[in-house]
Amino acid sequence: GHRRRSFAPGDEERALGSRGKGEMGAMNLDQSAGLGGMLKDGTTLAEGVDEAVLRNIAATQQLAGIVRTSMGPNGMKKLVINHLGKTLVSSDCATIVKELEVVHPAAKMVSMAAAAQSTEVGDGTNLVVSFAGELLKLADELLRTGLHTSEIVSGFEAANARCREVLASLTARSVASVRDVEEVSGVLVPVLSAKQEGAEATLARLVAEACVAVMPPPRADGADAPSFKTDQVRVAKIKGGDVSQSTVMKGLVLARDAETTLKVAENAKVAVFASGIEMAQTETKGTVLIRTAEELMNYNKTEERALEQIVKDIAAAGCGVVVCNGSISEMALHFLNKYDLLAIKTPSKWETRRVCAATNATPLVRLGAPSPEELGFVARASVVELGGRKVTLFEQTDDVASKIATVVVRASTASLLDDLERAVDDGVATVRALCRDPRLVHGAGAFEAQMAAQLAAYGAQATGIEQYAIKKFADAFEVVPRALAENSGLDAAAVLADLKAKHAAGDLAAGVALADDDDPRPVYDALAVKESALRLAVDAALTVLRVDQIIMSKPSGGPKPPNQGPPDA
Repeated sequence: GHRRRSFAPGDEERALGSRGKGEMGAMNLDQSAGLGGMLKDGTTLAEGVDEAVLRNIAATQQLAGIVRTSMGPNGMKKLVINHLGKTLVSSDCATIVKELEVVHPAAKMVSMAAAAQSTEVGDGTNLVVSFAGELLKLADELLRTGLHTSEIVSGFEAANARCREVLASLTARSVASVRDVEEVSGVLVPVLSAKQEGAEATLARLVAEACVAVMPPPRADGADAPSFKTDQVRVAKIKGGDVSQSTVMKGLVLARDAETTLKVAENAKVAVFASGIEMAQTETKGTVLIRTAEELMNYNKTEERALEQIVKDIAAAGCGVVVCNGSISEMALHFLNKYDLLAIKTPSKWETRRVCAATNATPLVRLGAPSPEELGFVARASVVELGGRKVTLFEQTDDVASKIATVVVRASTASLLDDLERAVDDGVATVRALCRDPRLVHGAGAFEAQMAAQLAAYGAQATGIEQYAIKKFADAFEVVPRALAENSGLDAAAVLADLKAKHAAGDLAAGVALADDDDPRPVYDALAVKESALRLAVDAALTVLRVDQIIMSKPSGGPKPPNQGPPDA
């Protein structure tokens, strides 16, 4: 009863071949395709000096060329329209490279270095990109003369080590006290003039006052090392007016109106609720059977009495201002008005936290009377109209500690307001860097000219093939005075020659004179800004130089949808 199957010769091999086709296919290597035959379909490969190194250098040079014309107070602005259609007009390097959405991997490393500089110290982002681009441009020249990449890298590393050694010796002076508004604003003027020419004096004073206001009071033991977080200084953008009408306020500005009829409260205690002011909904549905008209009339009375008792307890605790992070029911609003409380809603939990920081209050998750320790204090809470928009001010007097200060900037257009906000943020980050390191160096290209002279002398003493890379590293510093001169319409060659002659004669403060004043005001830059910028620029440039192969996989995902065009009106 058994059936027999007979196999023809080769049947067994064919059966094995069909079963193991997937496993054996991965083992087949097309040797004629080279390295590409080993990788997935769609993978691109670039290797060698011509394909990888020089192409990376060219990409970073293009990025540096875009932002170099924005350096200095006479730098040009860039008009960038991002993928969302938003228009940005700015000369801030960090903003430009961020909105350009660079996709080339080498150029992206330089743009990430600029973003890190903006986060750490605020100023000097253009120096990072320009100096890295100039280093790679000079490395390109060395590669074409026959030097190997490793020799260039070792020369640049030796020059960078020498840079760090002489950095401290170039200190011009130090900020005596970061609590002195006049002194701090004098340091901020060059920082902000590169971003907002003409408004730098106004903005510098506002930023200095705001930063000094949020610094903790001096310690009792006399050791004064103030520090603060950059998000303690807020920016409120009010469209209308001009920059000269901008102000600074110790406290917080909420860009919304109060909910109650009461619009002003002075020397008031503040209760902050992380929830809304309304009766909680039950978790389960219930059915109520009402038999008489009297039951219908009394149905909501208990809820009204409970809510009125809550608001009454809040008022009895001495509270004058109520802030909540949720909705306020109509019934609650009625009782808040009845007990003369100023109530305001915050749009987000972040704003709620800032209100707590400005008033030293504790956010409550329960609806009820706060304890005295949970209450905050505000010298004056008021609703005012700025530029046709109602805003609520939480102001504190000078003798009350506040962790928040707000710079209210005024301008005619939204793009200018955004640019002013970025300038203020950069100024605040610079003040924070001054708190860590108050040393200053000569600005306007004087620091770079002196550093170039020092490294050129060091390169002349060096032996070995690295001396060529060290001399090129010194030449890269000339990009700053050259860019400042070109952006101001001056003869760059004549300015550089004059600058070298003055520094050779011992005038370490000589920089690029952009104004025709007989007695120009000295320009200083923070040493921490220069140190951070050089470190990040050199790291990015050396990383790009060390890359000799670029292997890019095919992007994941399916085909992109076709462009449908604008919708019909």
